[in-house]
Amino acid sequence: MNTTTVMSSPLPLRHMSCRNRQGQRGVVAIEFALVFLFGLLPLLLLTFSGVLVFAAKQSLTLAAADGARAALHYNSSASNGNLTDACSAALNDMNWIFEVANSGGTPTPSSCASSSISSNSATATITADNSSCTVATGATSCVMVTTTYNYENSPLVLGTGTLYGWFTKGKLESSATIQIYNNQGS
Repeated sequence: MNTTTVMSSPLPLRHMSCRNRQGQRGVVAIEFALVFLFGLLPLLLLTFSGVLVFAAKQSLTLAAADGARAALHYNSSASNGNLTDACSAALNDMNWIFEVANSGGTPTPSSCASSSISSNSATATITADNSSCTVATGATSCVMVTTTYNYENSPLVLGTGTLYGWFTKGKLESSATIQIYNNQGS
C-alpha cells in the first residue's frame, strides 16, 4: 500500500513570473494605504486633538490661578481695582484661546476694561468676582476668577466638538479663589 499523494503547493515567490510579483507588490501597497487611512490616521487625530484639549484645560487653570494671584498682588483700595487686574492677568494666559475663539474676527484685547471679558461668540470668558465667596472676618475679602471655554461651539480641531462632547461636557472651566487679608492701617 504505497500510495503517494501529491499536493499542489503554491510556487515560491522566486518561481513566480515577473508579472505575478508586480501584482503582489500592488496589493501590499493598497493594504498599507488602507491600514494607514483607517487605522493610523484616526489614532493620530485622536491623540493630537486630545493633547489640544488637555493644553486648553491647563491654560484655563493657569489663567484662573494667575488672575487670583494678580488680585492679591494688585490689591487696591478701589472697590473693583483688583478685579480688573485679575481679569487682565488671566487674559494674558488665555490669549491663544481667545484668538481661536475669535477666529479671524476682532483682535484679542490686551487687557480687561472691567471685571469680565468674553470673545465674540462668548466661547471664551473670564470673570473675576468678589461677591460669590464668603469670608469669616470683616478684615478680609476674597476674589474668585473663573475661566471658561465652550469646546463644543468652537473646537480646536474641526470635527472634534461632538466627538469630545462626552468628555468635555460642552465646556471646559476652571476657577481659583484667593482670600485677601486687608491690613491697611496696621
